[in-house]
Amino acid sequence: MPDTSARTAYSKMSVTSQTVLPAEVRERLALEPGDWVRYRITPEGIQIDKAPPAGEDPFVAFTQWGSAIDDEDYADR
Repeated sequence: MPDTSARTAYSKMSVTSQTVLPAEVRERLALEPGDWVRYRITPEGIQIDKAPPAGEDPFVAFTQWGSAIDDEDYADR
């Protein structure tokens, strides 16, 4: 049976808002130099994953409608 326990890793933010992803995170996401990291902001928290190569994300075209004003305008009423 696979281990399903949560693991925690830490990194420190620099004064220029930079951080180094811990080795365990880089390995788990199969990140290599030059890869992009995607941050998904959800009501439950922040999800970090390896961003798909440009042109492979079918929803990237819809990010132009991702502002708070659009959320309000397109909200179900």
